[in-house]
Amino acid sequence: MTVTIEIDEGGLARVTLRRGEAGNAIGLEAARGLLAAARACEHAPVRAVLLTAEGRSFCVGGDLREFSQLSGEVLRKHLTAVTDALHEALRIFAALDAPMVAAVQGAVAGAGIGLAAAADVTLAADSATFTAAYTGIGYSPDAGVSWVLPRLLGPKRALDLLLTNRRTPAAEAAALGLVSRVVPAAHLPEEAAHTAETLRRGATAAFGATRRLVADALTSPLGPHLDREARALAAAAASEEGREGVAAFLGKRAPDFTRAAPGTSGV
Repeated sequence: MTVTIEIDEGGLARVTLRRGEAGNAIGLEAARGLLAAARACEHAPVRAVLLTAEGRSFCVGGDLREFSQLSGEVLRKHLTAVTDALHEALRIFAALDAPMVAAVQGAVAGAGIGLAAAADVTLAADSATFTAAYTGIGYSPDAGVSWVLPRLLGPKRALDLLLTNRRTPAAEAAALGLVSRVVPAAHLPEEAAHTAETLRRGATAAFGATRRLVADALTSPLGPHLDREARALAAAAASEEGREGVAAFLGKRAPDFTRAAPGTSGV
């Protein structure tokens, strides 16, 4: 299988790209595998998602060998099927309350950048490199890359990467805001697992509300956004998660959010 998912009893979903020998290139099977994984997360009590990839590279982008076997209207329909599945997977992951952690290594190109940027916390090996790659082969972006890069980097820096296709090392990617942290390659699996486990134990509904508030803030006027914040805060405070968090703080103990039923976000 090109993509696998495992959801443990604690609600941690491990999504793994398993085409390491092909750089985890995204073809139709992989796109549909990501969609199946996203739907599994959507319909299970998932508290956190950990996205990783086998092999030397996280994801080199689209499967050009697969695409090159097709032409004309057949290729057009094939690419539409690939992006339909991939984009629906990204929509589902974005709508979850559960936060996502991505661990990326080696080459991160094209749609791989979209997958990496879709995570709330993106950890990069110090040896990772990022390349937009699309225009270098006469393609335009997919996987949300043209949406997320301007928001993370600003339009000028986004266009620099998208038009020149220059290779960006992990340290620069972190400085630009494309990734959250850079860690030694040997420590990447351990650090990613630790981060995902920390989030798994957290307040899932509050995470979901926070994810949506941050996403909305990029396009929302201040007044309506303040109203959404107020509704979300009131709902969170009244939920079992909120009550457990306050009780733990006042009782000078660690909260146990895993035993509290998630509340509604109010967003």
